[in-house]
Amino acid sequence: MREAQPATIYLKDYEPPAYRIEQTQLHFALHEDYALVTATLSIARTAGAPETQALVLHGQALKLESIQLDGNTLGEGTYVIDEASLTLEAVPGEFELRTVVRIEPQNNTSLEGLYKSRTMFCTQCEAEGFRKITYFLDRPDVMSIYTVTVEADAARYPVLLSNGNCVATEALASGRHSATWHDPFPKPAYLFALVAGDLSVVEDSFTTCSGREVDLKIFVEPKDLDKCDHAMDSLKRSMRWDEETFGREYDLDIFNIVAVDDFNMGAMENKSLNIFNTSCVLASPDTTTDAGYQRVESIVAHEYFHNWSGNRVTCRDWFQLSLKEGFTVFRDAEFSSDMGSRTVKRVEDVTVLRTSQFAEDAGPMAHPVRPDSFIEISNFYTVTVYEKGAEVVRMIHTLLGAESFRRGSDLYFQRHDGQAVTCEDFVLAMEDASGVDLGLFRRWYSQAGTPEVSASGVYDEEAQTYTLTVAQRTPPTPGQTDKQPVVIPLAMGLLGDAGNLPLRLEGELPDTETSDNTHRVLTVDSAEQRFVFTGVNEAPVPSLLRGFSAPVRLDYPYTRKDLQALISHDADGFVRWDASQQLAVQVIMDVQAQLDAGSEPDVDPLLIDSVAAVIADTSLDPAMVAMMVTLPGENYLAELASHTGQADVDGIHAARDSVREALASALSEQWQSLFGRLHSVEPYQASGPEIARRSLCNAALGYLSADSVDGVELALAQYHGANNMTDRLAGLQAVAYFGNDVQRDAALADCFDKWHHEALVVNQWLQLQAMLPLEDALSRVQALMAHDAFDLRNPNKVRAVIGAFASGNPVNFHRRDGAGYRFLREQVAVLDGMNPQIASRLLGPLTKWRNYQGRGDMMRAELEELAAVSGLSPDVFEVVSRSLA
Repeated sequence: MREAQPATIYLKDYEPPAYRIEQTQLHFALHEDYALVTATLSIARTAGAPETQALVLHGQALKLESIQLDGNTLGEGTYVIDEASLTLEAVPGEFELRTVVRIEPQNNTSLEGLYKSRTMFCTQCEAEGFRKITYFLDRPDVMSIYTVTVEADAARYPVLLSNGNCVATEALASGRHSATWHDPFPKPAYLFALVAGDLSVVEDSFTTCSGREVDLKIFVEPKDLDKCDHAMDSLKRSMRWDEETFGREYDLDIFNIVAVDDFNMGAMENKSLNIFNTSCVLASPDTTTDAGYQRVESIVAHEYFHNWSGNRVTCRDWFQLSLKEGFTVFRDAEFSSDMGSRTVKRVEDVTVLRTSQFAEDAGPMAHPVRPDSFIEISNFYTVTVYEKGAEVVRMIHTLLGAESFRRGSDLYFQRHDGQAVTCEDFVLAMEDASGVDLGLFRRWYSQAGTPEVSASGVYDEEAQTYTLTVAQRTPPTPGQTDKQPVVIPLAMGLLGDAGNLPLRLEGELPDTETSDNTHRVLTVDSAEQRFVFTGVNEAPVPSLLRGFSAPVRLDYPYTRKDLQALISHDADGFVRWDASQQLAVQVIMDVQAQLDAGSEPDVDPLLIDSVAAVIADTSLDPAMVAMMVTLPGENYLAELASHTGQADVDGIHAARDSVREALASALSEQWQSLFGRLHSVEPYQASGPEIARRSLCNAALGYLSADSVDGVELALAQYHGANNMTDRLAGLQAVAYFGNDVQRDAALADCFDKWHHEALVVNQWLQLQAMLPLEDALSRVQALMAHDAFDLRNPNKVRAVIGAFASGNPVNFHRRDGAGYRFLREQVAVLDGMNPQIASRLLGPLTKWRNYQGRGDMMRAELEELAAVSGLSPDVFEVVSRSLA
């Protein structure tokens, strides 16, 4: 066990900074085995701070070469250095501090601060990486204006970039050169960026709504120049959409993106110099699937939107992380919805919420959207802060309406431009602009856990009324045992035999101005409420939580006939999909019980009939159909089971396989017809209709491959004949899952032989194998780690192999002998010494040890083994200690 536990930081202890840094001048001298960083800081004591207040600057892994205050060199006795800070006890009210530090970017495997990715220098400073570059007040509420000079060998690093505008370049002696960049907008240190490398560039431009020309540049390795067009087009669409939808115009004359191969995150919104993981910016038909194209578009938009929701207005402290991330995830989701299918996008987002975020809420790492405390802030870049945070913003949008929400966002940006603020400031702007009291709504920010909403309905035929009773409760979470009701916008309708019925609450007059009187949003803000609808001329089926209007668990006693009616006739696309998932869950649970009892599985014909009807309905969006015919995933099924007891991972796997086989066999002719109708060898297009067509076509191929040898041969033919990665990977996956050993191994070897030179394809090849539910899965994963294509220092490859196995191959990760748990613990222990961020994020599956039937003791034992390791990073220590509490 650790000798000393890392300190816990609490929101309640926040104090404004005693000093501010008004101007920051940085000079980087980059060399192959070290870098010298000269920082000249114009510092002033904050008004009201005591004159005796010491100046404490953050710093980690820095070797101080020299230090001057107002030009005078300081002796060793005038300051104190420890492993985390530089302290000066006595400083004047205003002064200039100059430090020179030596760092070793080439040895920085944490990928925080300044480091090398292959032959390129680059930075990642969010959340607290800047303190690994120089001594500084590394906190988001200290905003400074930066001028940065980068000096390096001109032949090795012809491209030198930083934030803002390039104001000078200079050729230096000994083959070196420099570039100076100035950012006129004050920013916190976490938004600082630097890149130096031998890069090629794709250039374009954008004319803003006020007529300014903005230069757009994407920097990549020369081999990747042909993979930038989609990201550039996405950037321009994002810029136009943000002007039209949120009134936000870009504020500088240049916007740069750099693709980096070694990166802990997806991308980073550094002011005017976005740094991207290569997987999130590069795209071509040969290397990128449709999902990859959509991911690139979404992430490019997300990071661009941060220019206002995160950069111009930033967060006061890291507890307010969702202020920028939740709001921006909402913004990028709205953008993606407008670019494609709103319903499909909503279903994709809800799938993440229900599978990952609900599980986080139910586990030891549960925390509010605005956490109360943390040991390591990197552990709180979570689905709760991001995705649930976006849902909180979406609920405000639902409650206020689009026009009032836009007025609120305009006021928020106007009121707080150039400031570091809080979630409360965001909500206040929404209140002031709309006149709506959101006092009770604030509980969403401070209360952890997923609310459980139970609903029941009673139809009175004589009175022609329908009474909907809604109750809510939120289960206890670590540190929060007593929960209060939250404000839940419950979007709903009533479905009759002929379609959705008109809605009128008791006591209301008819609304002749509303174009759609079959849909409304109820505000649920008490422990229990009743809503009486009048003029209901038939017994309805309630259509509840339309569009997933709130991140809650909904329990309504639907019969299977009710669900079939919603699947077939409801006006809301999300409800139709959700009903199909609920029906599938019920049938899978039935089959699991049958298998447990030793019976032959008997799949309810109602599910087969519903799927048949959906695939026969050519009026539906093919992408939506593909989602409706896809069975719930094993992790989601396990999350549902653990909510009421413990998950039997083997039983879930067997039952889901049985239901899939039944659907494949019973509907084989329909799947064949569907595949034949949709399969195409036309040139690839990343358009919405073509993506939808391919998604349904490949869903059909999956069922055909699960059903017969002929289906596997069809998948092999598609793999070899495909002209795009979407179809190629779908064919390969079907062969790998359902083919025999010879077919599987030959196809996988062929794929690597043809695409080993493309890192993006290799990562998908690794991930596919790590997720195969074969008996020898763990030994296959261990072999992949010994493969030349794998590199433990590269986060993308770690996620593709170790992460994919632990999170995406449940039946093998949860092996009865516990070998999967030991494997993950061993890899986390190794990675903790290299890259603590990645190590801690891999631990998620082990933290759910309470949820799994017959496995919990083994999972807990591996966590205890980790807890006993001396010198654990704060990142891993926090996750392990909270999981064992």
